[in-house]
Amino acid sequence: MAGNSQRRGAVRTTKKKGPQVGSGGQRRRGLEGKGPTPKAADRPNHKAHKAVKAAARRGGGGQSGRTSTRRNKASSEMVAGRNAVLEALRADVPVTTMYVAGRIDSDDRVREALKIATERAVPVLETPRGELDRLTDGAVHQGLALQVPPYEYAHPSDLIDPEAPGIPLVVALDGITDPRNLGAIVRSVAAFGGHGVVVPSRRSAGMTASAWKTSAGAAARIPVAQATNLTRALEEYRKAGFFVIGLDMDGDVELPDLDLASEPLVVVVGSEGKGLSRLVRETCDQVVSVPMSSAVESLNAGIATGVTLYEIARRRRRG
Repeated sequence: MAGNSQRRGAVRTTKKKGPQVGSGGQRRRGLEGKGPTPKAADRPNHKAHKAVKAAARRGGGGQSGRTSTRRNKASSEMVAGRNAVLEALRADVPVTTMYVAGRIDSDDRVREALKIATERAVPVLETPRGELDRLTDGAVHQGLALQVPPYEYAHPSDLIDPEAPGIPLVVALDGITDPRNLGAIVRSVAAFGGHGVVVPSRRSAGMTASAWKTSAGAAARIPVAQATNLTRALEEYRKAGFFVIGLDMDGDVELPDLDLASEPLVVVVGSEGKGLSRLVRETCDQVVSVPMSSAVESLNAGIATGVTLYEIARRRRRG
C-alpha cells in the first residue's frame, strides 16, 4: 500500500513538473471567485431576461417604454354594494363589467342597475357568491359589483395647449389624498373655465370611482395629468409662460389683491393640514391666501379651490 501511495505521489509530482501536462494556472484560476452572480434579468438564458426584452419591445424602449409598463401595472377598481353600484352607473363612471350574484334577491336598485348597464352595453356576468367575495376582497357587495378600468392619465405637458380657448388655467394638487376632494376640484375646474388638473404620481389622490362620482361628470371633459415630480412639472409650466400661484393660509397676497389673474396660471392647492410642501412653495411666484373669518382655521381644499377659481374667472371676465 505504501508503494502504491509513492507511485501515485510520483505520478502527481511528474505531472506538476512536466511541461506538457501542466495546468498553466487554470486550476488555480478556476478556484478563484468570479464575482457576484448576475441578476436574473441580466442572464441571457433566464426567463426573466426574456420577459424584460419582450416588455421593452412592447413599450418601444426608452422612457416611453417604462411609462407604458407603469401604466400597464395599474389595477382596475371594484365598486361593491347596491347603492354604490347604482350611484356609479348614474354618474356615468366608466365600467368594464358588472357582476351579479346568482339567484340574487332583486329590488329596485338591482333592476335600475341592470337597466342602465344594458343601455350602456356594459357586459353583465352572473357570478357565484364565493367568486364575488373574492373579486371584491370580502367587501359587503350585496350581490352586485362593478369593475372600473384604470384611469388613463394625461402628461402634464398635454395641458399646455396654445389652441385651447381662453387664458390657460391649470390646477395642481400638492398632498391632496382624499379622492372626493379631487373630484370636487375637477368639477370646479370645469365650471370656471380651467383646462386641466395635475396630481403627483405618489402620495396623492387618484381618479378612482369616488373621485369620478364627485366630479359629477366633469371628469369626462377635464383631463387629469399625473406628474412623477410635481416641482419639476411646475418649473416646466413656468418655462412655458405660466405663473405659478400657491394657495396657503399664510399667503403673501390675499385673493382680492391677486394681480396675476389675467395671466396664464397654475394654481397649486396644498393639503388642508400641512399646506404646501417646501419645494413646491419655493417654486411659486406668489402664495395667495383666502380671507375669512377668524372663527374658521382653514377651508376644505375643494372649497378653497372653488373660491379661488371663481375670483380668477370674475377678474378675467371684467378685464
